[in-house]
Parts: sequence; C-alpha cells; structure tokens
Amino acid sequence: MRERKAARLLVISPSQEVLLFRFVHKDGALAGRNYWATPGGGLEHAETFQAAAIRELREETGIQVDTVKGPVAERQFSMLLPSGETVLALEQYFVVHAPNQVLSRADWTVEEAEVMADHHWWSAQELRSTEETVWPEALVEMLVDAGIFKSATHPS
Repeated sequence: MRERKAARLLVISPSQEVLLFRFVHKDGALAGRNYWATPGGGLEHAETFQAAAIRELREETGIQVDTVKGPVAERQFSMLLPSGETVLALEQYFVVHAPNQVLSRADWTVEEAEVMADHHWWSAQELRSTEETVWPEALVEMLVDAGIFKSATHPS
C-alpha cells in the first residue's frame, strides 16, 4: 500500500477555537460522505512536513506564517482517497495561532472548491458535544495534549 504523507493544521483563533472545514463529497469513491476536518494536505515532492504545513495553511486559509509549532501529534491509518485508491496515511499535526478569524479561498484548487463546503471555528464545548463527524476522532484530546484546550476534568 502506498504511503501518503500529509501535514494537518490546528489553526487556533484568538478566542481559543479551532478551525475546521466541512467536506461534502458528491462524486467519486467518497460520494455521500460529509464530515468536518482540519486544514492540511499531502506533501509535495521532497517537501518536509513543516514546509507542507506552511504551504497548506496559506493555500487553504490565506494565513501566512514563517514557522509552525510541532508536530504536536502524529497519526497513521488506512485511508480511502476520492480516486478510490486506499493509502497508508501518515499525518503530522502542527499548531498555528491565527491573528483573527479572517480566511481567504483565493488559492483553493478546483478539487478543494468542490468539496470544502463550509468552515467553522469550534470551541472545546462544541467539539465535545457535536453529533457531527469530525476528523481526527481524538481532536479534543489532541488539543488538550497540545495545551490549547483545557481538560474536561480540569476545566479551570
């Protein structure tokens, strides 16, 4: 199985909310799937995870930074791509503190514009109580471990 390395971003607003995009697949192998996920994407040829994180952040949000914090988490799992290919996804997660909640779609690819239907800045409470599908599954714990969200058992 082919490996697909990807950098994912935990973009944090000044009010400590995390940015997620809503993905709605209408075509291909993922048709009918609807979920929320962090910004990010696959590494380009010879690109590092950190460089991909900085590039993906700019492309998907318009936010430009010189550095990202992390990786604060890593995941490895089998993933179905829209093309129908199953790959071994190797993801690293990086934290970026956004100066505000203003986003730009100016550098979105055609594919991103087709599937990225919405965005929302999620609070810890919203993520803990939502019935929506959110990827990664352990996002709240990841954000607690990274020092962004407070633990539910120690909310103060």
